[in-house]
Amino acid sequence: MTSSTILPLSVLDVVPVFEGGSATTALHDTVAIAARVEELGYHRYWLAEHHGTPSLATSTPAVLAGRIAAATSRLRVGSGGVLLPNHAPLVVAEQFGTLQALFGDRIDLGLGRAPGTDPLTARALRRSPGGDEHSFADQITELIGYFAPTDPGNPVIAVPAADSRPQVWVLGSSLASADLAAALGLPYAFAHHVNPQASVAALRRYRAAFTPSAQLERPRSLLSVLVTVGDTDAAARQAAAPYLLSKLWMRTIGLFDAFPSQATTNAHSYRGGELAFLDDLAAPQLIGGVDTVRRDLAALVDATGADELMALTIVPDQGDRLRSFELLAQAASSPSPAARPGVSVRI
Repeated sequence: MTSSTILPLSVLDVVPVFEGGSATTALHDTVAIAARVEELGYHRYWLAEHHGTPSLATSTPAVLAGRIAAATSRLRVGSGGVLLPNHAPLVVAEQFGTLQALFGDRIDLGLGRAPGTDPLTARALRRSPGGDEHSFADQITELIGYFAPTDPGNPVIAVPAADSRPQVWVLGSSLASADLAAALGLPYAFAHHVNPQASVAALRRYRAAFTPSAQLERPRSLLSVLVTVGDTDAAARQAAAPYLLSKLWMRTIGLFDAFPSQATTNAHSYRGGELAFLDDLAAPQLIGGVDTVRRDLAALVDATGADELMALTIVPDQGDRLRSFELLAQAASSPSPAARPGVSVRI
């Protein structure tokens, strides 16, 4: 974003599939969204990795990143993230080295350690049932070693990864991931949408323990937040309701084939403490009209010290989703260029 915003804005996309839709439609919608948020001045666009989950059409972040990069010209594009234990580091280096070679210095490589799926699918991905042979830190170190500048003593060469290096980020939702990012001297992306209670502590810990590296001189963090902005608070809450209902479903019935439609959500009869459960889920996130989100965003940035906001917006209507990104850009507008000096520095 420009200096007239509180902080840079970015997008995390899980390519959601809603009831009555399809993965194919969701993928084409993603390309259209990326082109639009670039016009709005967003900074980066990340694709998640999930497997065996029909509601999330994002099993191949490297492939999707290539499509998004081809459809845009300035937006940074990458993974949010590649779940490294699912892959050989050499293969990831080859994939993202190819993206870097094709699209120049616009490629990010966010790395996570979760399986992103159920145990049986994880086994099919060739993950060891007894745990990973190497630690996540070792895998990251091996992966970075394939990018330029490479270790001249390494007999294995990743082509074309050895030509350059994408921006490598550590992703996480715990204090342990904050410690790892700090120790490796890498930028850190915290999943506030997963574990909002730990956001403040994790980012403080990361900054306090950060060790400068060849990749990064000073700590740099982003916060991934569930965001739905509407013309009113009520409109935003209605648009977010299908996703919130899906979280209730996850709690009660487990996996489902697609996110519920707006019609299914409207017809749902909430019982017992279900509404209170959903209110608790929504409260730490950014859901509301422009004024509400502007207020809550400022408070979140002040509390966490995050350098960048990454919006995860999961709503059934493509128009509502695009409108949310437009309104978020308005909500993030600073009253003066002096607000939060220095956060406009991009990496």
